Amino acid sequence: QVQLAESGGGLVQAGGSLRLSCAAAERTFSGYVVGWFRQAPGKEREFVGVIGTMRTITYYADSVKGRFTISRDNVENTVYLQMNSLRPEDTAVYYCAATRTIKSGDMSTIGQYDNWGQGTQVTVSS
Repeated sequence: QVQLAESGGGLVQAGGSLRLSCAAAERTFSGYVVGWFRQAPGKEREFVGVIGTMRTITYYADSVKGRFTISRDNVENTVYLQMNSLRPEDTAVYYCAATRTIKSGDMSTIGQYDNWGQGTQVTVSS
């Protein structure tokens, strides 16, 4: 188990940017695949993107592709979600999740991840 803590959420106007952080209390965090998910009020939690243990491997949901970027700093044990060109429909609680074990090829599913943070609220005003 690894403890995850998200930060960086807040209120931003449409078109603005935010950078979320997911910090791990784990020196071997570099060995975890880390995903970002979000959940808007009344909706199911949905996949945003994922970064592999190799920092060059990332995959994004179509809804954020080209606007959001995931990166990681394995020295700081932190994964980042840079969000640009934010839209009101991006408003949600954002969660990071991590796993050491890939259960199937589809890293966009919630069941792939064993460890979750508490979430951070992102609100985009129009």
